[in-house]
Formats: sequence, structure tokens, C-alpha cells
Amino acid sequence: MLTCNSKSTYPQTKAKFIGNLQVPVAPFDQKSGRESWTVAFAPDGSYFAWSQGHRTVRLIPWMKCLKNFSSHGGDDTIASSSRRLSCQNSDGSQVFSEPQEHAIDCGDIVWGLGFGSSVPDKQSRCVNIEWHRFKFGEDQLLLATGLNNGRIKIWDVYTGKLLLNLMDHIDIVRDLTFAPDGSLMLVSASRDKTLRVWDLKDDGNMVKVLRGHQNWVYCSAFSPDSSILCSVGAGKAVFLWNMDKYKLIQKLEGHHNDVVSCDFSPDGALLATASYDTRVIVWDHHKGTILLELGHLFPPPSPIFAGGSNDRWVRSVSFRPDGRHIASITDDRLVRFWSIEERAPQAIASLANGLCCAFSAEGSVLAAGTRDGSVHFWGSPRSIASLQHVCRMALRRVMTTQQVESLNIPMPLRDYLTYRVM
Repeated sequence: MLTCNSKSTYPQTKAKFIGNLQVPVAPFDQKSGRESWTVAFAPDGSYFAWSQGHRTVRLIPWMKCLKNFSSHGGDDTIASSSRRLSCQNSDGSQVFSEPQEHAIDCGDIVWGLGFGSSVPDKQSRCVNIEWHRFKFGEDQLLLATGLNNGRIKIWDVYTGKLLLNLMDHIDIVRDLTFAPDGSLMLVSASRDKTLRVWDLKDDGNMVKVLRGHQNWVYCSAFSPDSSILCSVGAGKAVFLWNMDKYKLIQKLEGHHNDVVSCDFSPDGALLATASYDTRVIVWDHHKGTILLELGHLFPPPSPIFAGGSNDRWVRSVSFRPDGRHIASITDDRLVRFWSIEERAPQAIASLANGLCCAFSAEGSVLAAGTRDGSVHFWGSPRSIASLQHVCRMALRRVMTTQQVESLNIPMPLRDYLTYRVM
């Protein structure tokens, strides 16, 4: 196991600030409910969404957003021309239009957001029903919003119209995640201690309730092949679920306080989890072992003082699509960009009251939401991946750690492919 603390001997640079999105300030904004609990990028990079507080979600064409930042002196190397969207409505009709910005009133405080896109050959798992109200096409893009009253509302991103209203949770829906395979399977994580699986191709039918958490569930994430779901919450364990059988596979033990965020690497070989114990742990989830610890407090808190220092609590973690970098948001007013190869923060940025973060689809930008409802953007540190790493990612997309270990190859190569050597 490799350990790294934020006070390291590696040189740190300041991440390049691109711009921010702010909401108008009014007297009532000082009250609870204005937080931006979640931000999200569409899988195809077409839209950015964030919960800007007080029931409102804003959908912005991402290229339009980048152009605006560039025109105000931001990063002029990222923005590119906007494109026309070929959209298919839920009734099957084709629409061609410029991407439009939408402000959606969800009717209650928004805690979770998730984009979902459909792949036509991915059929509903409910094979007994031949007729469905919605026929989601290849170009359909949906946004799921998890609300304070336990409801989940599904919106058409291109039109901003409400499509479905899912009701079964009895407490706050804290997080939402779609299966990456285009099946439109949606998982919701709630403070009612459950995860629920919904099939949007079956008009939002609830498929399964996953029980096992003893307290609030904060976050969930699918593996890239959609076969495994990770869930974390008010507890020290990391839960792994088999999503073909909807069964709990195992619990990963290693954190000393509540685990609040999780994300898989793009090749599915690694799992990053963030905790109030001031650490991000990078796991080999296939074997249940810890590969790397990224510490945000030095010296690190002992298990006896599991809470650590409150101003070092890690709030959110996100893998960059290149599989070599991780971003973390912490209560110490810093955003850190970590390199798993250097095992140290590659760049840092100042951020007060950060709550969540997400990388853009191509990985060049990190977005972070805050308690005042605003979103801040930074350019991700630029580097070129080695051919070795590209080959490793290609192999690990289709092979588990156990399968790699069974190969008749030299030990140094085996260690590299299993990330024991980064």
C-alpha cells in the first residue's frame, strides 16, 4: 500500500481558473437550501447541469459555456464551435435545433443529478410488457433530479419538459447514477438507507431495492461496464453490488469515518472513495485491497481520532477520464488535482465551501459546486499519457485483476497491469 499526504516534497502548481457561474443574490439566499449539492456533465459533452439552490436546476450547452469563459479572458484553448443537436423526442419524432439553455423548477430542493442516454439495442429488462409510453431513441438525453421530498423527476434535456415522476423513497434522494451501457437503468441513493434500481425504458418501473446500509446513503457509482455498483454512506464501509443479480458482493474496510463519495477509473480497474477521515483511498476492488492513500492532513489522524480535523474532511472525489488523475474537494478551502503516478497533488486551487466536483467528458475541465449555489471551473493539469498506460487501460477494460494475475507474464509487467506499480 502506498501512502501520500498533501504536505509532500513534490512541487505543486496553481490550477488555471477558467470561470464561474453564479446565481443572483437575494435576502432569502442566505437560508438553507441554496447549496449546489451536485454538478454533472452529459456523457457526450453537450450539456452541463448544476443544482443552483432553491429548487432550480440549470442546463447549459457546454460549448456555449466555454465560449463565454473564453470571451472573458478564460482558457482560450478549450472552447470550440457549438454544434446542432439531432434530438429524438420520447414520442419518436426527430428534431434538429441549436442546443438551448433551460432553467428547471423541480418543486423542491435538489440533491442529486444524473445524465442518461439511450442505446437502441439495449432493451428493457422487463420483457413481459410490449407497450411503453416512452420510446427513448439513440439521441435522447435525459436528466434525473433527486429531491428533498424523496421524489425523482426525469426531464428531457433538449426541451426541458418533465417526462416522469418516480415516487418510492421516503427521504432525501441524495445521489443518482445511470448505468453507462445506455440501458437507462437508474440507481438512486437515499437517506432512507436504501438504493433503488429503476428501468426508464420500462417507463420508470422500479426493478429492485438494495438494502444493506444501516444509515444514510450518500453516493453511488457504476463501473464502466455497468456490472458493479459501488455505494457509500454514513458508515466506514464501502459496498460493492453485483448488478446482474442485485446482490451485495463485499464490503471494503479501511476508512475511519463516514465515506461520502466514490468513483471508478475509466478502465474499471480502480475505485476511489473519499471520507471524512481526511483521506481518499484508491482500491483494487476486484481483490478488496488498498493500492494508494491520498492524505489531506499531516500527520494523518489515527483510527482512535477517526474524525480527524473538520477542516480536512473530504467532500467529493472524481476520476479524470485519462485514468491517471483524481480531483478532490476538501473543507480546507482547496481543490487538489492528484497524479496517481506521482502520488501527490499535481496542482491546487482555492475554493471556499466546496461540496462536489466532476470532470467534463473529455477531462479538460473540472467543475466544483459550492454552498452558495455557484460553480467554479479550472483547467485540468495537462500531460500526455504514456503508451504503456494507454495499453494498460485497454487491457483492464476487459480483464479483472485475477485474470491478469493468471497470465504467464513477468512479475514487473503483472504489477504494472494490476496498478501495484502506478
